[in-house]
Amino acid sequence: MQSRNAKAILGSFSEELAHFKRWRDDLAQAIADYQSWVEGQGLTDGEQDLRVYELIETLQSDKLTVALVAEFSRGKTELLNAIFFSDYKQRLLPSSAGRTTMCPTELRWDEKDGPCVKLLPIETRKTALTISEYKRTPVHWTTQHILKLSSAEEVREALSEITKTKKVNIREAQELGLYDSRAQAQKPAPNEMIEVPVWRHAIVNFPHPLLKQGLVVLDTPGLNALGVEPELTLNTLANAQAILFVLAADTGVTKTDLEVWANHVNTVKGNSHLIALNKIDILWDELHDEAAVAKSIARQIEETARVLHVDRKSIFPVSAQKGLVAKIKGDQALTEKSGLPVLEHKLSEDMIPSRHMLIRNRIVHEISGRVESSRALLESKLTDVSRQLSDLKTLSGKNLEAIQKMVARMRQEKQKYDKELEGFQLTRAALSRQAQILLGYLSMKGLDELISKTRVGMNDTWTTRGLKSGMSTFFAGTLERMEKVNKEADEIRKVVEAIYLRLHTEYGLAKIIPPRLSLLPFVLEFKKLEEKANEFRESPVTVMTEQRFVIKRFFITLVSQAHHIFNECNTASKNWFQAAVNPVFAQIQQHKTMIDRSFEALKKIHENMDSLGERIAELEEVRKGLEDQMKTTDILLERIHRPLTE
Repeated sequence: MQSRNAKAILGSFSEELAHFKRWRDDLAQAIADYQSWVEGQGLTDGEQDLRVYELIETLQSDKLTVALVAEFSRGKTELLNAIFFSDYKQRLLPSSAGRTTMCPTELRWDEKDGPCVKLLPIETRKTALTISEYKRTPVHWTTQHILKLSSAEEVREALSEITKTKKVNIREAQELGLYDSRAQAQKPAPNEMIEVPVWRHAIVNFPHPLLKQGLVVLDTPGLNALGVEPELTLNTLANAQAILFVLAADTGVTKTDLEVWANHVNTVKGNSHLIALNKIDILWDELHDEAAVAKSIARQIEETARVLHVDRKSIFPVSAQKGLVAKIKGDQALTEKSGLPVLEHKLSEDMIPSRHMLIRNRIVHEISGRVESSRALLESKLTDVSRQLSDLKTLSGKNLEAIQKMVARMRQEKQKYDKELEGFQLTRAALSRQAQILLGYLSMKGLDELISKTRVGMNDTWTTRGLKSGMSTFFAGTLERMEKVNKEADEIRKVVEAIYLRLHTEYGLAKIIPPRLSLLPFVLEFKKLEEKANEFRESPVTVMTEQRFVIKRFFITLVSQAHHIFNECNTASKNWFQAAVNPVFAQIQQHKTMIDRSFEALKKIHENMDSLGERIAELEEVRKGLEDQMKTTDILLERIHRPLTE
């Protein structure tokens, strides 16, 4: 029934998460050590320093998200209890009939907030703000603090809030977007009351070991909630590293299961999709041997794979209820039989590599570029010092006339370079103007203008047809802006490359290759957003209901997502410009400082030959210090590029 290596992988989910967290923490420490080194060298730059601290904060607050999706009564909450909270030795979340999750619930841990349950009132659905935006305004949330973690009663009472509902009249339900008269079989009575959730979204902040390691668990309610809160499918599910779709062995794949899968899960691309076939303990018939039971479960898996059109390897038979009991009692044999260890192992296998790759592509790429630029500056300085040492050593035993000629030559070189500096400053000003143009294409003002144009294109018709027209305008406009940014970035890079080449050929300085601006990740994000938007617009749920409320909420979510991508793209472009341009001008200024010092030292030697030995000794010490610093940057680069597998 289970894989042969079930014992070996028992508890591996926690171990893999801990390993990944150590890798993230080590990377954050390497970046912090680089910043300390930069500050120690006097190479600080306010804006760039701030960016490094932002990268460290990003790593320290990084999360891995798994989203659980299912129709009601599939044992999803019990599965969540079994996988993530069995260490508590009881059910953490209410899972009895009629007491399941009524609003999307995040389980996570942020130390600054302490143990608590944060709840966003359902009435916020009437506003034009998304859940993501509300997360940045804590004043709107109701917080229930858990003062005694050891008190099971207090914990249960706090968590029971997420199951609460209330009765509202039809008009109120319609304003909340939770009632559509067209979807009803018969006309409602005038005074009919509708049951709705009390809360729109819940965040359970709980210090469980897995959550402390950076795991976030998103527990979603059933089909209706997914349909009326487009942010779930457009943003939350799409940004999860894994989606766990829960079915029940006692019902098989029902019509509503199939609708949830087709309209809300299978349409989300780019992350892992796993299927938990829960409640397999109903097939554990004591009158049949293990082989017969295994055959019965295999048939269920094959049928599920056929109906959902998936590989059977993505389906995991489990018993959440038996797994929870087994883990609480410490029954390893029953834990293995429940299938949970294999599912947990697969979750860690699928979630961690994708998150690791994202961090490497963004944070590691950016910070290693900074370290390499710092190293290139050291290399230029070392080249200058070595050249000076070589020149000074040739002066030993020469007469004053030879030294005087060298002073005259150095004076000419200094005058020539001072003139070059004027040209470099003009070039820098021109590059800054180009950067302003580049960033203008990615400004929030520009995006808001595009959004206004999109609204006009929709003619204020909140229908799927209006959406199609508006979205075409919107995504064509974003692509056009990205292309303009790429064009400006290429022009800037050509100018910077020409300066580096001139410094290298004219003055023998280290040839630094400026980084390219890669907007591909953001273009792909917009493509992904467009795909999700089209899938939402064309989904049977949207087409059949044509709810203005849902379509308006969808548009609000789309705009919020676009704002986020544009903002990230703007920040990345600004950081790229600094990374491409700042080192070249730091190299120019550094070379000027070296020329000035060399000139003063030569004049001193010309006046007093005894100072020649002192200057050589001084430069030897500087060279050794630079070589040591080069080794430091090499070690930092090695730490930053350290693979996850070590």
